[in-house]
Amino acid sequence: MKGPLFYSKILLFGEYGIIKDSKGLSIPYNFYNGALKTDDNPSEDAIKSNESLKRYVAYLKDIDKNLVVFDIEALERDVNTGMYFDSSIPQGYGVGSSGALVAAVYDKYALHKITVLENLTREKLLTLKTIFSEMESFFHGKSSGLDPLNSYLSIPILINSKDNIEATGIPAQQTAGNGAVFLLDSGMIGETAPMVRIFMENMKNEGFRSMLKNQFIKHTDACVDDFLKGDIKSLFKNTKQLSKVVLNHFKPMIPQQFHELWKKGIETNEYYLKLCGSGGGGYILGFTEDIDAAQNALKDYKLEVVYNF
Repeated sequence: MKGPLFYSKILLFGEYGIIKDSKGLSIPYNFYNGALKTDDNPSEDAIKSNESLKRYVAYLKDIDKNLVVFDIEALERDVNTGMYFDSSIPQGYGVGSSGALVAAVYDKYALHKITVLENLTREKLLTLKTIFSEMESFFHGKSSGLDPLNSYLSIPILINSKDNIEATGIPAQQTAGNGAVFLLDSGMIGETAPMVRIFMENMKNEGFRSMLKNQFIKHTDACVDDFLKGDIKSLFKNTKQLSKVVLNHFKPMIPQQFHELWKKGIETNEYYLKLCGSGGGGYILGFTEDIDAAQNALKDYKLEVVYNF
């Protein structure tokens, strides 16, 4: 038995900012996916995933029934017969491994679910986001619900503010273009919860709050607008500013050994790096106007191109 596939996602812009009402733009990334499965001969990973699902079922039993109702009996039965989440999505890499799992569970076991085939009004999108936020909090302590939403719908999502999200189209890729968005593998796993804790702690500081509003959110919003309009020149100008702000104010979220590399990109203009998800490891997101130059400058690292300009 194997359920439908749910894809990973990339939050191009908006990490941390969307907690405080910045814009954000999240796109599906079909390179990785996951599905609910049962096997007669489970691997060690499958057994581990099944154990985690058992704990998750207990958590889902307590979710507010006014928000979402699950067919808990069917879910428990399947989990007790060894169901697990078979996924190629790397965990702790900022590409939505728990989001895909949440989407798969909702898709299969939620009663009266909102489906992709409906007219997805803003209200329906917000309801789904609220449900997914509750469901995913089991994994991160606090979740915006965006990752599962993206995985479930498999379409780009534009976040205008906390209460205003919409499905959106993004400019078609220019396969012959030199510009690119890429993932750089940091080679280490990042944990979301400790990073979010550091951010929340920093938010108690007035200087940090002011920087977030006047610099970080300002450039994030501009990047989202530029990207959707296809204004590449302005996009790279704003991405450079955003990269600087992150290097100066989000250092704990950038693995130590990447501080110099980050700075070098800003100085040479060969590439600009930004956080992919909460940071602390996993993938780092890169933007470049010349992918050959970026690949050359970063030849010691593994890059994956996710979008061409």
